[in-house]
Amino acid sequence: MTAAASLVVDDLACLRGDRLLFEGLSFQVDPGAALHLEGPNGSGKSSLLRLLAGLLAPFSGTISAPPCAYLGHEVALKPRMRLIDELRHWAGLDDGLARLPAAMAAMNIDGLAEVPCRHLSSGQRRRAGLARALASGSPLWLLDEPTAGLDTASGALLTAAMAAHRAGGGLVVAAVHGDIGLVAPQTIRLG
Repeated sequence: MTAAASLVVDDLACLRGDRLLFEGLSFQVDPGAALHLEGPNGSGKSSLLRLLAGLLAPFSGTISAPPCAYLGHEVALKPRMRLIDELRHWAGLDDGLARLPAAMAAMNIDGLAEVPCRHLSSGQRRRAGLARALASGSPLWLLDEPTAGLDTASGALLTAAMAAHRAGGGLVVAAVHGDIGLVAPQTIRLG
């Protein structure tokens, strides 16, 4: 991972269709820190993550962000491909091939390398997406409900990975509906 810069958001507004989800949103997340995005369904948590990832344009305001790894609700894995082939593809785009074996081991999916993605459970698919974020080497992780589909043991793997990422100067921003094991996160409530 390269040295991380802070994530800085100033006076951000998000318009989706005809609906203003939020406006006047300003915050900063420094290296080693974490941010919980909380709020009811439809309050703009996922939209904010997509704005931070550069997948949506803000209605107004500015975002200054280090390179990021984004994990949304759906994990992009081709059903007919083996898991290892899919993860190698994504890791190759991020110059993360050397980090991939450790990322797979950290998420306990190294034993699933040869399995076609269509045979993976939802929790295994989620762990594959998390391994992709780990292998990316990106300083900023944007995680949309990262514990969805994870059992207790897999949630503990995520907690350990986030702690290690932050200890190395990484940043974590996560849309959550409860505790995901982040120590002393900042919190923003939308809605």
